Amino acid sequence: MRKLFFSESACKETKLHSAPHSWLPLDRGGLSKSAAHASGGTSIESLMKMPEPAVLPHFKPADYVDILAQIHEELESCPPDERSCLFLLQFQVFRGLGEAKLSRRSLQSAWEKASTIHEKLIFGAWLKYEKKGEEAISDLLSSCGKCSQEFRLLDFVSQVSTGSHDMGYDEGSDEFRGSAVVHFRIRDDMIACDRRKLAALSTPLYAMLNGGFRESYLEVIDMSRNGISPIGMRAISKFSLSGRLPYLSADAILEMLDFANKFCCKGLKDACERKLASFVSSRQDAIDFMECALELGCSILAASCLQVLLNELPECLNDEQVVRIFSSANKQQRLTMVGNASFSLYCLLSEVSMSTNPTSDVTLSFLEKLVESASDSRQKQLALHQLACTRFLRKDYAEAEPLFSAAFSAGHLYSVVGLARLTSLRGNKHFALKLLDSVMSSRWPLGWMYQERALYLDGDSKLENLNKATELDPTLTYPYMFRAASLMKRQSVEAALMEINRILGFKLVLECLELRFCCYLALEDYRAALCDVQAILTLAPDYRMIGGRVAAKQLRMLVLENVEQSTTADCWMQLYDRWSSVDDIGSLSVIYQMLESDTSKGVLYFRQSLLLLRLNCPEAAMRSLQLAREHAASDHERLVYEGWILYDTGHCEEGLQKAEASIAIQRSFEAFFLKAYALADSSLEPSTSATVVSLLEDALRCPSDRLRKGQGLVLDSCYSFHSSHMHFFNCRVLLNFVRKLRCPIHCCIKYGNGTLNLKKMVFLVLLTWQLINRSPGYTLRVI
Repeated sequence: MRKLFFSESACKETKLHSAPHSWLPLDRGGLSKSAAHASGGTSIESLMKMPEPAVLPHFKPADYVDILAQIHEELESCPPDERSCLFLLQFQVFRGLGEAKLSRRSLQSAWEKASTIHEKLIFGAWLKYEKKGEEAISDLLSSCGKCSQEFRLLDFVSQVSTGSHDMGYDEGSDEFRGSAVVHFRIRDDMIACDRRKLAALSTPLYAMLNGGFRESYLEVIDMSRNGISPIGMRAISKFSLSGRLPYLSADAILEMLDFANKFCCKGLKDACERKLASFVSSRQDAIDFMECALELGCSILAASCLQVLLNELPECLNDEQVVRIFSSANKQQRLTMVGNASFSLYCLLSEVSMSTNPTSDVTLSFLEKLVESASDSRQKQLALHQLACTRFLRKDYAEAEPLFSAAFSAGHLYSVVGLARLTSLRGNKHFALKLLDSVMSSRWPLGWMYQERALYLDGDSKLENLNKATELDPTLTYPYMFRAASLMKRQSVEAALMEINRILGFKLVLECLELRFCCYLALEDYRAALCDVQAILTLAPDYRMIGGRVAAKQLRMLVLENVEQSTTADCWMQLYDRWSSVDDIGSLSVIYQMLESDTSKGVLYFRQSLLLLRLNCPEAAMRSLQLAREHAASDHERLVYEGWILYDTGHCEEGLQKAEASIAIQRSFEAFFLKAYALADSSLEPSTSATVVSLLEDALRCPSDRLRKGQGLVLDSCYSFHSSHMHFFNCRVLLNFVRKLRCPIHCCIKYGNGTLNLKKMVFLVLLTWQLINRSPGYTLRVI
């Protein structure tokens, strides 16, 4: 087997434009001797060196079922004000599992069950951040007469009540010593005030104007050194008489607020900060007023400023002033800003900052605040572990170790991974193994434990542990990649290809596609290599390969030179063949190639979105749907794509409206197909089945390409198949449920004498397809 790998020195991206491409010998005739010599021994070691799996900054309990059961039980019995925190914990559990839809559902529940307006604004902002990239949904929802409430700014002025601020004494029973009118001199101005009304604003003012102080007998009091202007003092006088603030500038209101804070005028302070809250309309307003609010303890004003800042996530975290506000807030200031929801706030800020740059000083400061805000054991486990992971990534090993240790002691078993890595970095692999062995001996071992243990072993022992890790958790990527890389080092490229195909059969991972790309190059199968790099570009257009040194687009150009170009007709035939054989990665590649020249881009982007959904890539699928909408050739086609966008984001009824609007313009296969899907999901009534069957039959009467027609025939047969005890709806729910179990399941179906009629066979085909393509490790046997 000839070697076709990249030398370390030649992998620089600057070499891509030099001729010939000596580092990638693809000169149509194969590999030259000089290139083969240059790509020997050391280069393969460089390419196939697998990086260690990352220490994940997630909440990873030892028993997911147990923790989810605990949360469910606590939700049923806990006070209403604790539910949002439990849903936040549930969100963290699902995030650790990689379940994007379930984690978002938990976040939605936290927003719905929020007991304070501070929690409402935090989880509302979090939902908006999670839906970044889906801004078009707001437009589509509004076109259906529906608005997304989580995108609305909350009205703090009307929703927060501070109670009554009356003095609580009988004005008529008190006899004031001085005159009924008191004048306040501010430089050259004299402001007349009702002594009794002004004294009623606060206890300190009452003591000053009717107590044992000299001012009680004065008719003129000098207020020039108290930071209040004549305009502000006149407004305070009017407020004491009417209880309402006149219309003034923000600067004047700030003066009054400062006066109210000095003299403890609660009613005046409340009125001033409510008025100032209405002035907060931009990020700079929020920054300026937040500093004042935190200094003076104005909770309503602070919350209004916070809402504006969170509404601009993640962009606002690029502003040093915003970061300083969140990073420097002490416990009392956090209480003013966000009440008792400090942990939720810093959970959100940390999540956003880690996704941008997990090693930045900003991330570190937010995580330190998260640790300070943690109140119970589970919150401390998460906060300590995440801070430890950031310290570890920054190579602050001395600071990371006590944090991992504290998280582990608090009950976060997964933090032992961080402790083992740090021990190994000090050159003590034996102690790292002892740490892991002590954990594994105390409970039923998990897949990640064997994966981690393998890092500190060599030879057969390492492979045995990785095989055990795959057996316990087939979704772990590292064991497959290591085994494939080991096989390639031994020149067993076909065996390496089989190994990497094991995981690509049920889990699409860019790194695995890249490794398979290298396998195909070694086999000189340039067409298959092109297929994989085009699939990579579909999922991540800016992806960089070979350790991030080379853009995938440039690799594609080089491989493309060695592949015979296909005509449009050839591409359509390839697409049909690959679609029929459920080769989704191959279909993605063909569509990528067709999009470069085909004029019917709307249809192609739509097909692309279907494949990406089958491959469990919802974000990429949504991008394709948006592009399909942009390139729609007609109004009825655009309405169909908009309907699928709404349907895929959980708005079934609105998707149904779009389907009906499209049908009203032109009856089409896709519109009826969408309507059938949306109706099936929006109604659980048994009678709906007949309507769905009718819609699918209408779809089959409409023109369509053979790809979707075949899918429609299978679905029509399945909906019509009522003789089986397994109803289609129940099967779909069952499949979605067992897919979450993440373990191999063997499904056996037995039919009486073992004979299957056509409809039963079609049903089994669909069931097999769903199991194989949606769930890892499934097989189906017909007995």
